[in-house]
Amino acid sequence: MSERPGNLPQTEAAPVEIAPEPFALTEPAEEETPEPRPQSRTKIIILGSLLAVGLAGASVIGYAGWRIASQKDATLTIPATVAGLSIDTSEEGRTTGEYLQTALSADVALDKAVGAVLTDGSDKDVLFFGGTTLIWTPEADLETAFGLVSDDQGSVTGLHDVPAGPLGGTMKCGTTKSDGADMPVCGWADHGSLALGMFPGRSESDAATLFKTIRSAAQTRN
Repeated sequence: MSERPGNLPQTEAAPVEIAPEPFALTEPAEEETPEPRPQSRTKIIILGSLLAVGLAGASVIGYAGWRIASQKDATLTIPATVAGLSIDTSEEGRTTGEYLQTALSADVALDKAVGAVLTDGSDKDVLFFGGTTLIWTPEADLETAFGLVSDDQGSVTGLHDVPAGPLGGTMKCGTTKSDGADMPVCGWADHGSLALGMFPGRSESDAATLFKTIRSAAQTRN
């Protein structure tokens, strides 16, 4: 070390240590977290619609299952008397009833079938026949049963829905020909039973009312 006149002593600078690895001269910028993209409104609407459709479908299936379960175990018995009518026990009456139930069983698969002529002593006998089984498609099977009447008497025309009453199911009435005159024909079907009634000498409205009365007396559910 040497001294210079008028100056402070000159010293050697201390060495500066540098890290062996490269390093940044500035602090790294913080990474920006991308904000979540808002869910598409269209997608939300579609998902909501699918959910609503799914719930509605489940409700329909549940209701259909309940309806089948509540209707399938039915019993059909021809009442001895109903609405002033009684079973015609004559040979002709028994033969007609047996024929009707046999013809129906040939067209519609039934576990048990019944048939009879109900009479009040006048010329307004009612031909009633039907049966019980598990019916998956009541309306379609009822259409098949009306086809049986069409084969024997001529086509049933003007078929239309009528109120089925507290027992539910589907009920229809129409008109066919018998000896050249109009004859009302009514039928009902649910998931446990099916029946038809033929009403010579009566109006269609009277036939529909009487048919519901007969059904109330003939049909029970277990």
